[in-house]
Amino acid sequence: MREFFGLEVENGGYLREPEGWFSWQHLLFVTLICLTAILLGILLGKRDRSRSDREKNRVLIVSALLFDALELFEIVFLCFRSHDPMNWRMNLPLFLCSVQAIALPMAAFCKGRLKLAALDFVSIFGVLGMLLGTYGAGQNYGCYPVLSFNNVQSGIIHGISGFAAIYIFVSGMASLRKRDIWITFCILIGLCVLAYAANVTIGYNYMFLMRGDGTPYDILYNAVGGSPVLYPLGVVGLFLLYIAAFYGVVFMVRRRRGSEE
Repeated sequence: MREFFGLEVENGGYLREPEGWFSWQHLLFVTLICLTAILLGILLGKRDRSRSDREKNRVLIVSALLFDALELFEIVFLCFRSHDPMNWRMNLPLFLCSVQAIALPMAAFCKGRLKLAALDFVSIFGVLGMLLGTYGAGQNYGCYPVLSFNNVQSGIIHGISGFAAIYIFVSGMASLRKRDIWITFCILIGLCVLAYAANVTIGYNYMFLMRGDGTPYDILYNAVGGSPVLYPLGVVGLFLLYIAAFYGVVFMVRRRRGSEE
């Protein structure tokens, strides 16, 4: 257990060699997490589809509390493990997936249009965050053993992110209205501005706005020659393009069903 939590090495670390990104151990582990999240999201979403909004919201409340509890535990534990009380600066919820630590509680506890916007945000980015944070997490699985605190904790919270998004869709909680698209854009741009400011201030790489760090973002980073201007703008542009494509697919499906707002 000391090795699992990275306590066998001074200031935190593992004695085992990482199996590697896209090793069979990595792929098996993240596939089990993603399949579990998808199946639970579908099964519970179908079960609750005809239930009241209050009953559906209980699932989101549990998801939000569990997500935030794991995130908070990670921040505190990594400060303890590294013997650095300022380690929290490297673990703020400013990645696309960990930002659900803010969006999920908003979806669970807010009301009115703010709640609808948060539900849309979670449903749009939940599955993408799950896939990028599991299959695409070369920065994690290239550095830590698969069965380690860093990767297991990360895998679970990314699974919760994907589960919540699928549950919101299947249970019928997502609105995805045309008049709310600008709110989703603003939420994302605001988070990117905060992440970039944090990166410049503490020298980190939130939202992967500074470099790819072994993730698929390296493709864009290399394509623009590591430009400190074009690269972060390209990352934000990809996010916005994904939102537009997501809404476009939803509206196309609704139009075919004759139920577009």
